[in-house]
Amino acid sequence: MIYKKCARENRALVTLDHDFCQVLRFPPEKSAGIVILEQPARATPDGLLNRLREMLALLDSRPLTNELWIVEPGRVRVHQRESD
Repeated sequence: MIYKKCARENRALVTLDHDFCQVLRFPPEKSAGIVILEQPARATPDGLLNRLREMLALLDSRPLTNELWIVEPGRVRVHQRESD
């Protein structure tokens, strides 16, 4: 499975697949980070490049490690782990 391979190799997972938003199944705190690039039903190359630019802009100020980012047009949602 790609999630386990990325975690084992300490690589972030960048995907269009919303299944990785399931934090109980794919816990971001056990990974190098998970990024979901939000796209409309018909993704375009320009749309993908825009989402990647938004993701890279946030990487300048915040580490991705152990987090889930959902990159939408004009904003990035960061999954916050609930305190124990």
